[in-house]
Amino acid sequence: MAKTVKRRGAKSVKKQRVSPFGIYWEKKNYLFFSAGIILVIIGFYFMSIGNWDSYESLVISPVVLFIAYIFIFPLSLLSKKEKKEPEVK
Repeated sequence: MAKTVKRRGAKSVKKQRVSPFGIYWEKKNYLFFSAGIILVIIGFYFMSIGNWDSYESLVISPVVLFIAYIFIFPLSLLSKKEKKEPEVK
């Protein structure tokens, strides 16, 4: 078996793991995505309260879920980073 020799003064370097989403997603994408998850939770909560034919279950819940699934989630996925143009002197 081969022996590994430790050198004096050599520093060990840890590799940092970089998220693959860091290339595409910014803070606003994560905010939209978390807002969508919160709206889905609120929508299912409104669906669960009251009777099956209550106003909350038949009107409010579908509207909130529609907004979350049709507008907020695609907005979080499709919004792109703004490209900075280099300054010309």
